[in-house]
Amino acid sequence: MLPVVVIAGRPNVGKSTLFNKLAGKRAALVADTPGVTRDRKEAVGMLRGREVRLVDTAGLEESAPETLYGRMRASSEAAVAQADLVLFVVDGRAGITPPDAHFADWLRKQGRQVLLVVNKAEGRQGANAALEAYSLGLGEPIAVSAEHGDGLADLMGHIADHLPPAEELGEREERPLKLAIIGRPNAGKSTLINRLLGEERMITGPEPGLTRDAIAVEIHDADGTRIELVDTAGLRKRARVELPLEKMSVSASIEALKMAEVVVLAVDATLGLEDQDLQLARLVEREGRACVIALNKWDAAEDRNKARKAVSDRLETSLAQMKGIEVVTLSALTGQGVDKLLPAVRRAHAVWNLRVATGALNRWFEGALERHQAPLVSGRRLKLRYITQAKARPPTFIVFGTRAEQTPEDYQRYLVNSLREEFSLPGTPVRLQFRGTKNPFAESGGDS
Repeated sequence: MLPVVVIAGRPNVGKSTLFNKLAGKRAALVADTPGVTRDRKEAVGMLRGREVRLVDTAGLEESAPETLYGRMRASSEAAVAQADLVLFVVDGRAGITPPDAHFADWLRKQGRQVLLVVNKAEGRQGANAALEAYSLGLGEPIAVSAEHGDGLADLMGHIADHLPPAEELGEREERPLKLAIIGRPNAGKSTLINRLLGEERMITGPEPGLTRDAIAVEIHDADGTRIELVDTAGLRKRARVELPLEKMSVSASIEALKMAEVVVLAVDATLGLEDQDLQLARLVEREGRACVIALNKWDAAEDRNKARKAVSDRLETSLAQMKGIEVVTLSALTGQGVDKLLPAVRRAHAVWNLRVATGALNRWFEGALERHQAPLVSGRRLKLRYITQAKARPPTFIVFGTRAEQTPEDYQRYLVNSLREEFSLPGTPVRLQFRGTKNPFAESGGDS
């Protein structure tokens, strides 16, 4: 287990900027707007030769538990409870405020190691704020400017000195299956992740668009498979995305999709499969990712048979390029059917990774050509000679033959559908490429 370093403090003191600097990458959204971070964000960082799990948290604010800010604070407090070390960040430009003093008192009672970090400590004002921070009673303040990188090397040294002793490294575990959960706003993505985790890890509520950043957490499936779950911000139609912060959230969601191996598309069963859901499914296909559809809020669907048939029909007519995609009906709120989701994800992942033996592939290819001859193009029949699998993830095949690159789209679709059926490739993109071979007699005009 990696040591856990949690970054906490009031809103807009620069926690996410510091998190990105320590992680060595732009892992969290950063904007001047207070309260950008809502859910806990995690990343692995290397500090003085030690790997640590960094946790960025929402700003600590005094709010009623049932409010959004109250739920954000509860999430931050849960992160602190699991920390090996807490970086309590204050704003050097604003000076020490009453909320800083309040939360410093609270931290002292949590029994956690705390380093006091004075951020935005550029110039004389920042130096004065660092001196003022002694009043919080959390030890010597460490002055930094996360934005400009000042003082970060010193901070990393302090963090390394306060980490628990390094455990002996065992065998390196296989990397986790990367699973992204996407969907329109309020489709129940965060509730679904909380249900899979068995804890209120993600902030949820009736307000649409609560999740702003792509949030990754790791679980172990029932069979021991490590799965990295990524919750994403809701994706609306591009024309409706206007605010800069929402554009950043959408970019983070799409980046998470690109980094995933399997994508769960969460669909609101009470609304059915709408055009925006199909657009998202096509985006998954274009990126070459395996896909499972989670038909969420199934407990609230009025006519389930009708709803299921409507989804199946819509997929058949509008998403032929991912024929056979698995649909899991569930209720993230009650837990009904959720146990079927991860087995479906593993099945989709296995198909996405499938490699077909060359001999079996070409026997199928010969049979497919016999059942339906290659078509005529410009009065001459195409000569498709053999096929090979170039790679998996997703399954990608190359057909070679004379003028193969001129193969019409309808015949390409015939081969893809036959390939899916023969080798059981449902719900995953299948790439079929065509490469022509040079005719040695083409330039001399014949074979005389």
